[in-house]
Amino acid sequence: MGCRFEVIDVPGHTAGHIAYFHTPTNGDAPILFCGDTLFSGGCGRLFEGTPAQMHASLSALAALPGNTRVCCAHEYTLSNLKFANTVEPLNNDLQAYTSTCQALRAQGLYTLPSSIDVERRINPFMRCAQPDVVKAALAHGAASSSEVEVLATLREWKNNFR
Repeated sequence: MGCRFEVIDVPGHTAGHIAYFHTPTNGDAPILFCGDTLFSGGCGRLFEGTPAQMHASLSALAALPGNTRVCCAHEYTLSNLKFANTVEPLNNDLQAYTSTCQALRAQGLYTLPSSIDVERRINPFMRCAQPDVVKAALAHGAASSSEVEVLATLREWKNNFR
């Protein structure tokens, strides 16, 4: 028996990036295959897309049900969380999630899939209106506190983050 998927246009990483969303009929949590648009604790680089496109795409994904399982293309979680904790060091949810993910990786286990609810609470690229995220972006050169400008600044900062 086949599965029915909704195709979601999510430009930003590339101009034609798409994601696949499925809501099982057996009561399991929905599942999202999002490629390089959304990572746990991060988002993809902007190769062909714009910050405005990526912001719109992440906003569309953030609107999915909170229990949606997020299956991204790469296990970049710990690297992304290192950056996220630099952006938002007072985020208790982020600190707890980081500890959980560190423990999983120490056991040789994957941190994925994540969930939309978790990403809404810990991912700075999905929290561009949060005061601490805005403050960090402004301190790193954001020209304004607009969500698109915050995302653009975060993405550029992450590109050069070690």
